[in-house]
Order: sequence, then structure tokens, then C-alpha cells
Amino acid sequence: MPPNPRFDLTGQSVIITGGGKGIGKVYAREFARAGARVVAADIDGDAARDVAAEIVSEGGTCLGVTTDVSDAASVEAMVAATLGAFGRIDVLINNASLMSTLPRRSFLEIPEEEWDRVMSVNLKGLFLCCRSVVPHMRDQGRGKIVNISSSRVWEGVPNRLHYTTSKAGVIGFTRAMAHEVGAMGITVNAVTPGYTLSESQVTSSTGNYLAAQAEGRAMGRPQHPEDLVGTVMFLSCPASDYMTGQTINVDGGKAMH
Repeated sequence: MPPNPRFDLTGQSVIITGGGKGIGKVYAREFARAGARVVAADIDGDAARDVAAEIVSEGGTCLGVTTDVSDAASVEAMVAATLGAFGRIDVLINNASLMSTLPRRSFLEIPEEEWDRVMSVNLKGLFLCCRSVVPHMRDQGRGKIVNISSSRVWEGVPNRLHYTTSKAGVIGFTRAMAHEVGAMGITVNAVTPGYTLSESQVTSSTGNYLAAQAEGRAMGRPQHPEDLVGTVMFLSCPASDYMTGQTINVDGGKAMH
């Protein structure tokens, strides 16, 4: 029996921002293993190209590009590179964000320029990527956009107020945009990951802090990047074609709503 086409990503052209490191790197690898043609876009171009080389060495298809999602010209170059390599854009995963390098501190101590930088990457970047990609999805009559938010918005986690605020904005952006592009055959959904043991989180957090994040989870164990892959893939494949404007929480059952 052939594979169920509702869950088939073979040949799909998928852009993953922040695809050179952390969770984005795992998304890139797993989408390629599912048969997708992947663009790993990252401000660290060397990391993006390393991911692409690894995927290609395993028989997958991947292009690594240097991209600053907060810069319109850089985003346009990313889209042009994707179209040049694969001829179309089927899926955009807005994963790039500024978080692990941010100090944990009271909002009273956050410098104004740091607040602005977080909003520029985490929200303006989302806007610029969608603005650049949607016309191509519209012309082909379908497309999938998956925006990565954070479970911090359900819990009200303190000490990175600018990050939490930006990720709450991702949900509002997702809902409003879903109405704007639904008639074009484009779905827009969001995922709120719990605290995930990606490469950057492990290196930027103490052991006690990491252990505390697993407390209260129904699953009773830490969350790993691979725990997010299935949900993001579902929102990227035809199985979710009548689902838009929604937010799926993936945190092991810590925040239930």
C-alpha cells in the first residue's frame, strides 16, 4: 500500500528559519528524512551550511543560507535562493528567535535596545518572512506557515519579559494572518513548545534550572527537540489542511488549556 498522501512531505520545499542550530537544526534534519527539500536559514551562515552538508551526506536535500530575519533584504535573498534551488515554497517554519543569549533579569533591568532587538527578531522577523513568502504561496494556490511561539505565554514565566511578550505576539499574529490568507489556500498555525533541551538551552542554563523545568509536567521527563517534530510536521502536511489560526501546546502536559 502506498504512503498516505495526507501525511506525505516528499518533494515539499520547506524553509526553516533558525535552521542552523538548536531545535531548528533538528527540524531541518527530520524534514529532510521525511523527503522534503529543506532550506536551513540562519544568521550564522556557517552553521546553516554545516547542517545542509550533513543532510546532503545522508542522502537528503538541503540548502544552507545566511539569513537575518530582521532585515528585509536578507529575507528576500533567502526567498530568492529557495526559488532558485527548488522553484517553489510549500512550507515556512518561522523558528528563528532571540532567547538563549538573553540574561534572566527583572524587566526593570532590561535595556531599551535589548527590548527592541528581541521584538525586531521575534516579531518583525515573522512579519518580513511571511510578507516575502505569501505571494508565492498565493500564486501556487496553497501553502503552510508554522509559527513557533512558547509555552511561557501560558505560564507567565518571569525574567525574560521581552521574550515572553514577543511570543504572545506570535499567537495574535497567527490568528489575524490566518484570516487574511485563508482564501488563498494558505494555513497559518502556531506551536508553543515547553522548555526544551536544545543545544543552546543546555549551554545557557544551570543543572538546577533545567531540572526545575520538568517539575509539574504530566510526562515527568525533560523535553527534547524531537518531541516537537511530529506536531510541526502535522501542521506542514495536507492532513491539517482545514486547520488554521490555531495554537498547539507541546510541553509534556505542564500547561493544559
